[in-house]
Amino acid sequence: MARLREVLSPLRDSGHFDYAILDTPPSLGVLMTGALAAADELLVPIQCEYFGLEGLSKIVNVVQQIRDCGANPNLLLEGIVMTMYDSRANLANQVVNDVRNYFAETCYQTLIPRTVRLGEAPSFGKSIIEYEPSGRGAQAYRALADEFLARRALVPSPAVAA
Repeated sequence: MARLREVLSPLRDSGHFDYAILDTPPSLGVLMTGALAAADELLVPIQCEYFGLEGLSKIVNVVQQIRDCGANPNLLLEGIVMTMYDSRANLANQVVNDVRNYFAETCYQTLIPRTVRLGEAPSFGKSIIEYEPSGRGAQAYRALADEFLARRALVPSPAVAA
């Protein structure tokens, strides 16, 4: 489990990078546990659906197990990002409210909407920023990036200023 952490250690120590993002499949398998053992912080995207809440619960438990077994005792659940949000759906609004009530300081305010274009972009081999730069999905991901950086006081963000 600690092999990835060892491999990434020279990059961390070099000071050449501010962030390294380890994107894993949405399953609690070997890839995710290796990434959790190597990571300093965890950013969890969850779909605004019932199974998203179940998945979040499982991830929180796995994070605690990673800490407890000594593989990464300092792993921090840095943030939760709610994705595939549809404001017209009562369930989506309920999930957002439940997560924000339980994980108040951890939740990002930016909501990633459910859009057809977000689903299409990968099939064209493009990010949403390239595929539809002025669309709602691209705007939401830019706001998320601004909020991420603002949490670290690296840039001011009008999206999260209140």
